[in-house]
Amino acid sequence: MQSSGVSMMGKKLTKRRVLLGIFAILIAAGFFLWRYLTPYAPEEKAESALVSANGVRVEQNDNWISFEPSVTLGAAVIFYPGALVAAEAYAPLAKKIAAAGHPFYIAKMPLNLAVIKSDAAGEIIRVHPKLSFVLGGHSLGGVMASRYAAEHADQLKGVYFLASYPDEKGSLKDTTLSVLSILGTEDQVVDQDKYNKGRSYLPGNTVYYSVKGGNHAQYGSYGEQKGDGKAAISEEEQQTLTARAMLDWMGNLR
Repeated sequence: MQSSGVSMMGKKLTKRRVLLGIFAILIAAGFFLWRYLTPYAPEEKAESALVSANGVRVEQNDNWISFEPSVTLGAAVIFYPGALVAAEAYAPLAKKIAAAGHPFYIAKMPLNLAVIKSDAAGEIIRVHPKLSFVLGGHSLGGVMASRYAAEHADQLKGVYFLASYPDEKGSLKDTTLSVLSILGTEDQVVDQDKYNKGRSYLPGNTVYYSVKGGNHAQYGSYGEQKGDGKAAISEEEQQTLTARAMLDWMGNLR
């Protein structure tokens, strides 16, 4: 009987150790998942740009941030943020473009990942039936935007990429869409092989614009990004050059 009791006690201790081990693994996994999914947060400049001013009304709902100009002079812009970057971080760029007469809508993504909601543009377009649209995004956001555009080309005037490119699922080669691709010379985050391959999925009339001295992160206002190159120009200058390139491109839309 004593031997049986010792055996039962040993089994209970073993089971407890196994449960404690599983619990420890779950805690560690949760910690690393939390660290991985922690987004790049908007800096002070971005927070300031979320305030209505200079003829641009800024509003937010659960799904997007809107920048509405007092007078609309051209196509509206839908923007998909880069992976793990808070939507608010792109407010300065959005406001620059909206101030020139283009309504600008930054889609809010679940877990800050556009791959989870690549169809976010659909609702924005539905709610604004009187507007014409261009769609694009930064980094992963651009990849996901192109996938939506490839399946809904009839809803759009054009597609733009900021430090981004289409993949095969987002091929725009056989569409009549106008396309703009912007890339900084100091960008060290973009996979150059994938970027070069992505060019084969773009139409022949694609406009390519190089931001001299620009890096990967400075399209938004969220600080340095891991693995990025050091920019040779300021964040303000990179966003101004980017806005100018986008406005010139949109000014030629048919």
